[in-house]
Amino acid sequence: MHTIFTFFFVLLLSSLPPILSINQEGLYLQHVKQTLDDPDHFFSGWNDTDHTPCNWTGVTCDPATGSVVSLNFTNANLGGPFPLIVCRLRSLAFLSFSNNYINSTLPSDISTCQSLRHLDMGLNVFVGSLPDSLSSIPTLEYLDLNGNNFSGEVPESYGRFQKLEVVSLTGNLLDGKFPMVFSNVTTLKTLNVSWNPFQPSRLGPEIGNLTNLEYLWVSDSNLVGELPDTLGGLKSLINFDASENQLSGRIPNSLTELTSARQIELFGNKLTGELPRSGWLKMTSLRNFDAAMNNLTGTIPDELTQLPLASLNLYKNELEGEIPETIANSPNLYELKLFNNRLSGEVPQKLGENSPLYLVDLSTNNLTGKIPPNLCAKGEFSELLLLENSFSGEIPASLSECATLYRIRLGNNRLSGNVPPGFWGLPRVSLLEIPFNSFSGEISKSIASASNLSQLTISNNKFSGSIPEEIGFLSNLLGFVANDNQFSGPLPDSILKMDQLGNLNLENNHLSGEIPSGIKSLTKLNDLNLGNNEFSGQIPAEIGTLSSLNYLDLSNNRLWGSVPNELQSLKLNQFNLSNNHLSGELPPLYAKEMYKSSFLGNPGLCGDISGLCDSKVEVDRQRYLWVLRTIFVLAAVVFLVGVVWFYHKYKNFKEVKDSIDKSKWTLMSFHKLGFSEYEILDCLDEDNVIGAGASGKVYKAVLSNGEAVAVKKLWGQSNKLADRGDIECGGGMVNDDGFEAEVETLGKIRHKNIVRLWCCCKTKDCKLLVYEYMPNGSLGDLLHSPKAGLLDWPIRYKIALDSAEGLSYLHHDCVPAIVHRDVKSNNILLDGEFGAKVADFGVAKVVDAIGKGTKSMSVIAGSCGYIAPEYAYTLRVNEKSDTYSFGVVILELVTGKRPVDPEYGEKDLVKWVCTTVDQKGVDHVIDQKLDSCFKEEVCKLLNIGLLCTSPLPINRPSMRRVVKMLQEVGGESMSKSGKKDGKLTPYYYEDASDQGSVA
Repeated sequence: MHTIFTFFFVLLLSSLPPILSINQEGLYLQHVKQTLDDPDHFFSGWNDTDHTPCNWTGVTCDPATGSVVSLNFTNANLGGPFPLIVCRLRSLAFLSFSNNYINSTLPSDISTCQSLRHLDMGLNVFVGSLPDSLSSIPTLEYLDLNGNNFSGEVPESYGRFQKLEVVSLTGNLLDGKFPMVFSNVTTLKTLNVSWNPFQPSRLGPEIGNLTNLEYLWVSDSNLVGELPDTLGGLKSLINFDASENQLSGRIPNSLTELTSARQIELFGNKLTGELPRSGWLKMTSLRNFDAAMNNLTGTIPDELTQLPLASLNLYKNELEGEIPETIANSPNLYELKLFNNRLSGEVPQKLGENSPLYLVDLSTNNLTGKIPPNLCAKGEFSELLLLENSFSGEIPASLSECATLYRIRLGNNRLSGNVPPGFWGLPRVSLLEIPFNSFSGEISKSIASASNLSQLTISNNKFSGSIPEEIGFLSNLLGFVANDNQFSGPLPDSILKMDQLGNLNLENNHLSGEIPSGIKSLTKLNDLNLGNNEFSGQIPAEIGTLSSLNYLDLSNNRLWGSVPNELQSLKLNQFNLSNNHLSGELPPLYAKEMYKSSFLGNPGLCGDISGLCDSKVEVDRQRYLWVLRTIFVLAAVVFLVGVVWFYHKYKNFKEVKDSIDKSKWTLMSFHKLGFSEYEILDCLDEDNVIGAGASGKVYKAVLSNGEAVAVKKLWGQSNKLADRGDIECGGGMVNDDGFEAEVETLGKIRHKNIVRLWCCCKTKDCKLLVYEYMPNGSLGDLLHSPKAGLLDWPIRYKIALDSAEGLSYLHHDCVPAIVHRDVKSNNILLDGEFGAKVADFGVAKVVDAIGKGTKSMSVIAGSCGYIAPEYAYTLRVNEKSDTYSFGVVILELVTGKRPVDPEYGEKDLVKWVCTTVDQKGVDHVIDQKLDSCFKEEVCKLLNIGLLCTSPLPINRPSMRRVVKMLQEVGGESMSKSGKKDGKLTPYYYEDASDQGSVA
């Protein structure tokens, strides 16, 4: 009977629907979800109807017990304080919040996570001190707190970790003593405390206790004094980086005992003395040795070069003597950089025979002899940089078969003979520079095969013959500099096919014939120098169509005829047509004394320039009576113009006064005001106009208390306002509802980097918006005017940071978020101290509450050159559209150029910067008005601008991240090579030939 009852009871339960509920660990994680800001919906798949969280994103469980053992929230864009509740997960061994916005302090109660082995809280926004209690986690093996804002001392308790193998505190604000406490943690394999403003400290001898240490990064840590001898006790060391400090003295001999060392970097210190002479042969595993940019003296030890090195970098020191022959025997050598020293003698002629060489840079030394013939023996050689030495002889014929060569710089040597024919046509070479030598012969027709060549510089040699037609096959050539040679014959017609050519310099040759009339096809031409040749014929009028041309020199030729009037359309910085056979009247633009030197030596030319033409005095006499007759006519005209002007002014004054019926105005204030609407209305006089646009006029109103405000008067029929500033790139009309909603939003904004809206006055047909007055006007007007010199680097950096903080406030702190939709330099206003404030984000266009997603717009709003690609194509807009526009503003600050300009051709500023940096280097985009001592910081700001203008919105940082990156640029002692932990890419690469090329 009992058995039957049990059977039916079980059958009944099985027929009921299952009742599931989440387990306790799932409840803990649901609490994490509720406490963190999740704009990217990382937690969207965390369903509380699941019985277990093991299938949730970022969660891993033990397959045997079902307990949560790992939480990986890397790159999830989460914000908020650290969720301490995760420490209730008793089996949690792996926890990563890397690259998020976890803020506040790291709580000391994190030590309750007693099972943790891996803790990564890097790249967040933590502040305050490091928690003392971390060392009480007995199982902790990996600790990464890099890229935060921790400050103060490293706790003494950090010397008591029991199993810690990896610790990274790089890139914080730790300003106490250098943390030698880690020398007690003998289990350490990686110690990274670089990029912190520690107090000046020595690297103590107790560092030798870390016998298991493999990676030691102490760069930019304010280290002083000498390196301790005990470093020789680090038998397992693979990488040692003490760059960017103030170390002094000699490299200790004990370093030669590091038999497992792979790489030693002493980059950017102030080491003095010689490299040690003995002990190197014990370092049988050493592969990379980098002691560049120091003050090392003496010679390169032969024992060092006997090691099987892969990379030897000793550039920018004061080394003397010869390069040891034994360097050629290394079977692994791929990089040899010894430029900017005082080395002499010959380069080992067997260099490259036994090595997979990739790069050799021996520039700026006193080296002599021949170029080694077998540099490309292993077929991997790419860069040969030997400029500014005393090499002699010919270019080895073997290099003409090196198809992997990419960059060649042999300028300022004593090389001679014919260049091997195949050398001209190397298929991968992008840069070929061999100026200031004694090369002779002709340019080989094989140059047609150099399809990748972008810069050809062969000036100041003895080349002769004609320029071959095959030069026209170089469709990627940007610069052809062949001045001061012995070329003859006419210019080849094929040169007109080089539509990317920007610089053509053939000065001081024996070229003849006419200048091709089809030269207008060279639309990118910026520099044309054909001076000191034997050209004849007339000057082609088509030269006047070259809108990018700013240097024109056709002097000392046999040109005849008149100076074409079409040349007046050019904007030239240098212009020289002297010593030809030109005649006739000069075009009016050039008939001025300031251009006299441009036309000397042309007896037939006449113009209003003293001494240029013998008939000038007679012409002046003939004109004298005509001038007298016209004086009376001009006087009458002036009188009539004055009458018309007076009538126009009176009419405008009457219209303004008629429109201001004080009894019909209503005032809406957003701040406590010290003035009334009547005081504002009394200032709306035409004499006070400081700007005008499609939507109305802007007045400067000086109040009775002496303060000034800016008043924007908007009007339009049917109460519609023209969309300001968007005539060419989109626009429309703003209706009353949108205007009222926008004013309500602006009235609530309170931020130091957003222009303050004092109040709004309105009638039926007119609206006045009263803003705070900004004495220095807009960034765009100032940056692109003769007063741009006022904007030095510190001011430009401050403007970038201020405006970024204003946009970050709109995106991240306003609820709902505000998308500006028209970020540009003209909408960034400057106060009396050049503080920047974002303006015009709501006056003449409506910005809806877009929130976290995107919104489709009916028209394109924005200004040419600033509009994000996806906005222009899809009409979909979000915060990343503003990020793109702000990136263009950064590029304006760095380059000093406008977002669109005829010199870019069909490109805008973003594409021009990318192309120019890639082909010519960063020096060609940085504004020449900026002091070169700030080049490092300028390059970093340029990188941020390029990151913000990424074509894909997902690759652009948020404005909150942009603010953080800008603050890092403003920090002290920023390294030139970036962070060494792999989480921040270098800002630029530096060598003898491309100082400061953007990475």
